[in-house]
Amino acid sequence: MAPIGIGVAHLPNQRHKIVAKRGANFTVMVCGESGVGKTTFVNTLFTTTIKDGRKLEHRHKESDRTVEIEITQAELEENQFKVKLTVIDTPGFGDYVNNYDSWSPIVEFVDDQHESYMRQEQQPSRKGIIDRRVHACLYFIRPTGHSLKPLDIEVMKRLGSRVNLIPVIAKADTLTPKDLAAFKQRIMDVIKAQNIQVYSCPIESEDESATQRNKDIMAAMPFSVIGSTQVVRTPDGRDVAGRAYSWGVAEVENEQHCDFKKLRNLIIRSHMLDLISTTEEHHYENYRQQQMASRKFGEPKVAKTENRKHRDKEDTLRKNFTEQVKKEEMRFRQWEQQLMSERDRLNKDLEEQHAAIKALESELDAVYRGANRR
Repeated sequence: MAPIGIGVAHLPNQRHKIVAKRGANFTVMVCGESGVGKTTFVNTLFTTTIKDGRKLEHRHKESDRTVEIEITQAELEENQFKVKLTVIDTPGFGDYVNNYDSWSPIVEFVDDQHESYMRQEQQPSRKGIIDRRVHACLYFIRPTGHSLKPLDIEVMKRLGSRVNLIPVIAKADTLTPKDLAAFKQRIMDVIKAQNIQVYSCPIESEDESATQRNKDIMAAMPFSVIGSTQVVRTPDGRDVAGRAYSWGVAEVENEQHCDFKKLRNLIIRSHMLDLISTTEEHHYENYRQQQMASRKFGEPKVAKTENRKHRDKEDTLRKNFTEQVKKEEMRFRQWEQQLMSERDRLNKDLEEQHAAIKALESELDAVYRGANRR
């Protein structure tokens, strides 16, 4: 008879019960230009309305040329397991002609979440810690068919070292399969040449089918996606989530059309825990080590002296001041010219008066001399 054992093998079951009771926190950031379908994709991914789409008149407002950070929170429940979901959006990014330094608010937000968590860990009481560290950043690439833009490269470089970066090609149904494959290859060539760090899930597994699935997922990067919350009918009579066109239907969950299912498996079904663990053990630890090496325990982080929004306002004020000074100088020169002209006119009139007086004096002398002779 085989020994029953002491019960250590039941530890995974205990862990499962604890995790099931506690639930999980998951934070995903969607980054990319306006109009690439970030909101639609998020709603499609979680099969519910997590975020409401922005109105067209609000997408390109010129009143405040800065990148915003929008935080949306929701609680998802499936089979009595709850996930507290936080979605971070970045409206305003890449929407202007001059996008220099537009990545700063995004990078600073990621760093600030690490900083906030580290500060809370250093407190005597660590109950109720608010954790908004970004576990996955989906960077949406516009389907131009060419390659990554300089802005994409710069942002991805900075984000890749701070967060689990996952490149996504938006609106894959706008490219032919041949053009999409070539576009993917060019993007991966640039990522490799620029040494951009992107998330790579664990490949090897005890289950051969899981290993093959992981290989298929990584082979699909960057993931081409189609977002749609509408149910349409295919020519063969199936009701699917997708987009209907005159030539047919682009299906969201059809792997022949896009990589939505692979990306969903990566983010939710098979590697959500790895995304959370990688954030905790790699990205957060790197930030913590860098900060602890340069700061004393409990010492606050040195705030950056440069703020893009304040700098832009300062530049605007400086420009307005310079223009005002130039106007005043121009007006002063005009006054000076007018004064000089008036002075010359008065001097000329004065000389004419002097000449007239001398002429009268000469005439008067002549009259006196004529009278004396008589």
